[in-house]
Amino acid sequence: MSILPVPRTAIIVVAAGSGTRLEAGAPKAFVGIDARTILRHALDGVFAAEPMQVVVVAPAGYEGDAETELRAAAAERVDLGRVVTGGATRQESVAAGLAALWGDVTTVLVHDAARALTPPAVIDAVAAAVVGEAGAVPSLPVVDTLKRVEDGLVAGAVDRSELAAAQTPQGFPRTLLEAAYEIARADGAEYTDDAALFAAAGHPVRLVPGSERSFKITTPADLERARLLLAAAPAPSPSSISAAVTGAPRVGVGTDVHAFGGDGSLWLAGLEWPGEAALSGHSDGDAVAHAIVDALLGAAGLGDIGQHFGTAHPEYAGAHADVFLSRTAEMLAEAGFAIGNVSVQFQGNRPRFSGRRAEAEAALSAALGGAAVSVAATTTDGLGFPGRGEGIAVTAVALVIPRPERGLPAPAE
Repeated sequence: MSILPVPRTAIIVVAAGSGTRLEAGAPKAFVGIDARTILRHALDGVFAAEPMQVVVVAPAGYEGDAETELRAAAAERVDLGRVVTGGATRQESVAAGLAALWGDVTTVLVHDAARALTPPAVIDAVAAAVVGEAGAVPSLPVVDTLKRVEDGLVAGAVDRSELAAAQTPQGFPRTLLEAAYEIARADGAEYTDDAALFAAAGHPVRLVPGSERSFKITTPADLERARLLLAAAPAPSPSSISAAVTGAPRVGVGTDVHAFGGDGSLWLAGLEWPGEAALSGHSDGDAVAHAIVDALLGAAGLGDIGQHFGTAHPEYAGAHADVFLSRTAEMLAEAGFAIGNVSVQFQGNRPRFSGRRAEAEAALSAALGGAAVSVAATTTDGLGFPGRGEGIAVTAVALVIPRPERGLPAPAE
């Protein structure tokens, strides 16, 4: 039997917060998203990344619950993990995690359990970016229009090109982070995150690309967003569906049109397009995603996008494609339908789509639980509003297939 090398990287998963804003009656990390808690989902992502020591910092009295979640997520790699008790503040909790690191560890990541859906690839990217004396932080560009406020009035605009939204895990050289914590303790200083503490000690912090899925679950609305993203079960491919399916496949057609003129960056086909003019709309204006939603709902006879996601539903204001599509897939599954495939074409002079086609198709497919999605783009030779560069028009066609196990009525004889 071969002996695996001891990891030189560790990750401290901070799960000691009370989560009062979540209003769930329990420490945040132990609130369920679906059948699994926030902490369990966070640990699933951690153990799907490259092997590293895993230290879970739990609230006092919940160490046993944390140990249960750790063992379930770790499976045969349980020897990599341990649970310690957190402190009264976040910095005290991270300090408790640092004290539990193995001697061989040289790189340490600090991760909020509340960012439960962080992809393993982000965790690996942060670990790889810790080089020399520099720390590393995953981030997203700030896309909202920001205002500086004084006494309740707008005092001016903020240049968002100079800003980034920081996420976790944040990675650091171990010895420098430990020294930075000692400085903060001696000074009695409190920082909003570990990157700020590390930078205050005079060390550089570089940025790596973050993920939209790495949002922090803080409020009930955040928890609902996480549930929507996880709700869509993987749908079988058309080739895996047998002839015993009750009822014939159904086809739906969806169209959507949005004009340029929104705030922030362009969102289209589930991707952000920095530097491109944004589309206007109640949500992010992603006309490709919206047309897909209408096609799927129409095929299943479940109404249209306005009925389920329109202005009467303020919780979807500003939402991106993954939220709409995962919720639509959930509704179809509840109604007894599997998604076969979706084909989309949009008309517009920009953005240049071909270089990101595969990325867009993968993002849309993932949001639909694995259903096949193809996207094509075309211009109109200068004709119509797409040709004049005023907006984008989209047509989508979707195939859905009734699932016999959901007890749908058989077709009339």
